[in-house]
Amino acid sequence: MKVFVLHGPNLNLLGVREVGVYGRTGLAEINEKIKELAGELGAQVFIFQSNSEGELIELLHRAGQEAQAVVFNPGALTHYSYALRDAVAAIGIPVVEVHLSNIYSREDFRQKSVIAPEAAGQISGFGPDSYLLGLRAAVVCALKEKGAGEAEG
Repeated sequence: MKVFVLHGPNLNLLGVREVGVYGRTGLAEINEKIKELAGELGAQVFIFQSNSEGELIELLHRAGQEAQAVVFNPGALTHYSYALRDAVAAIGIPVVEVHLSNIYSREDFRQKSVIAPEAAGQISGFGPDSYLLGLRAAVVCALKEKGAGEAEG
């Protein structure tokens, strides 16, 4: 099973950016934890970070062709990128939206996700563990979809 893990804008600055909100764990350390858990779950992960909305859209399209699920932290694009929302809706595989912070306990503009209605689910507020919970959820969703597809066929 292949799972794409997509990190959006400014997540490359984890560990130094707003440590009171996002903590001191850097992206490289989070990625290592993701890879370790993927091995335990029997999944292959392909991890990307981009500060570009267009590149994230291209990666979602690619995931729809190459992967069985996506774990996606769209960063601030969560709150207003209808283009990312449309890409999530279009790719036909489960997308689990994740956030390090609890977006519902933050500023008003951060409390709405335009991605969530098209995602299989959303996990927020657990720091780096949000990604690990998201990976577990993505694998479960992909397995359910595979089982449903086999039942139909």
